[in-house]
Amino acid sequence: MTQNLQPSSNDESSEPIVVASEPDKTIVVADTEPLVLSSGQNLGPITVAYRTWGKLNSNRSNAILVCHALTGDQHVLGPHPLTKRSGWWELMVGPGKVLDTDRYFIICSNVLGGCMGTTGPGSINPVTKKPFGTEFPLITIKDMVLTQALLIEKLGIEELFCVIGGSMGGMQALQWAADFPEKVFSVIPIAAAARHSAQNIAFHEVGRQAIMADPDWHGGEFLDKKVQPERGLAVARMAAHITYLSETALHKKFGRDLQDRSDLSYAFDADFQVESYLRYQGESFVNRFDANSYLYITRAMDYFDLAKEHGGVLSAAFQKSVSRFCLVSFTSDWLYPTAESREIVRALNAAAANVSFVEVDSDKGHDAFLLDEPDLFQILSGFLNGAARHQGIAAP
Repeated sequence: MTQNLQPSSNDESSEPIVVASEPDKTIVVADTEPLVLSSGQNLGPITVAYRTWGKLNSNRSNAILVCHALTGDQHVLGPHPLTKRSGWWELMVGPGKVLDTDRYFIICSNVLGGCMGTTGPGSINPVTKKPFGTEFPLITIKDMVLTQALLIEKLGIEELFCVIGGSMGGMQALQWAADFPEKVFSVIPIAAAARHSAQNIAFHEVGRQAIMADPDWHGGEFLDKKVQPERGLAVARMAAHITYLSETALHKKFGRDLQDRSDLSYAFDADFQVESYLRYQGESFVNRFDANSYLYITRAMDYFDLAKEHGGVLSAAFQKSVSRFCLVSFTSDWLYPTAESREIVRALNAAAANVSFVEVDSDKGHDAFLLDEPDLFQILSGFLNGAARHQGIAAP
């Protein structure tokens, strides 16, 4: 996802742990016993790259896990080590912001299968001593969450105050609620769904085929050959990026305005500003993302179906949940429309869960959760403040 429309150790001490502005860390999990993946394959040990901000309070009750979306990573706040740009959720996280680093201990890890330090297809296979490539096992959202749970356990945190995320991050939040109901006090899935639609699977398949059709993909062994299927990955990014925006947002930003020209070129140059913008998005993406990770993570999203995991009954996923839920959708999000959030709300109601739901009026499309949406900030601040008072988490 993009941030805007511009191209542009266990510690038993009772003292607070100061971890503000720390760099990337890594923890090895599944080192004594491998993780059994949804596919039935075993994986371990697993390196997890993560970052934290703020202080963990004396009773370790103020930890918030932020789950990133498809093309995100652990760099919620910047500068990003590769792009040197701002973090992907700086509007939401920081001192005095919704996820207030003066009040909460914020954690964000790169997902399993990612390419920013967590074990994934670009990691070295200990058997072959080469990058895994497509020999890496297929993963699911459930596998990502199991890996996160191992991280949280190693950090000595018994219960998370909140799990929050948008898009694929929202899927992870829902999976946390289903798999670890006793370990999450509150859950905030934003612009998400309980399963991937046929339309979304189709969009992902177009992107994967673009990557695999690039001659530099080499059957997934491109790292060993010291190349990158840049053209295919760029096209995949361009196609996906269109789905993150709304028609209104595209029209407001670009319309049919020409790019650095007064007339049509009558060629296949980027005549229109929107073309130039998409090309920029594609070209910049290949500098920070691994093509195989894109294949694996999109596949994990396609496989996500919380109801199927529970006998086809979505409400069964939440029968044991005692968490507080706040679901948010956006009026112009056609990738994960409001109807899909309402389906989750109905399932939560059927499970007698504590749930709030808000549809935010926005013309920014799916990416609205990453942008400046005052109504979203107000809603989430209110929900978190109420939950914090209940848990005795002091205001800064």
